[in-house]
Amino acid sequence: MRARDNPFRSERVLSLRYRLGGNWDALMARFGRLGRRAAIVGPHGSGKTTLLEDLAPRFREAGFTPRPLRLDTETPCFETGFLDRFFASLGPRDLLLFDGAEQLGALAWRRFERRARAAAGLLVTTHRPGRLPTLIETSTTPELLETLVAQILGDAAPELRPIMPALFERHGGNLREALRELYDRYAGADA
Repeated sequence: MRARDNPFRSERVLSLRYRLGGNWDALMARFGRLGRRAAIVGPHGSGKTTLLEDLAPRFREAGFTPRPLRLDTETPCFETGFLDRFFASLGPRDLLLFDGAEQLGALAWRRFERRARAAAGLLVTTHRPGRLPTLIETSTTPELLETLVAQILGDAAPELRPIMPALFERHGGNLREALRELYDRYAGADA
């Protein structure tokens, strides 16, 4: 199967959005009550990045300017001088959306957090609580995986229903990895 024909290709998976179990307005209000300084906490592949992305337009609608930052295992630190330039450019309505805050060591985090006080707000993603008050904890279930697969496959989804619990378990609830396995399964189907 050609990559562009794979139903689990990146663009299809990335089009899946966060399924908030509550009300978006209530989540935004909670962020305000936390002083606009909070964390989205959860394990790998549980939707933290997607939720952070989905909040950006809501922050814009509320009059803020989202300023995204990202670190991950492939890029675990900012290039020299980047943060100096970044913080120098902050305006009074800028809201920092920092995906991957756990990549910073304790000292680097304290320095970052202190400098971020000049912004209108700071929302980070992290795997464990403790950096900032927890706004929301993300989690996954086999049923959520099944729902996402159905969104991608439509009528063809029932044929995969029997493997969903084992697929979920094999990847420890990491939906990103489970969907990647389905991509590989479909890629190898015609090989």
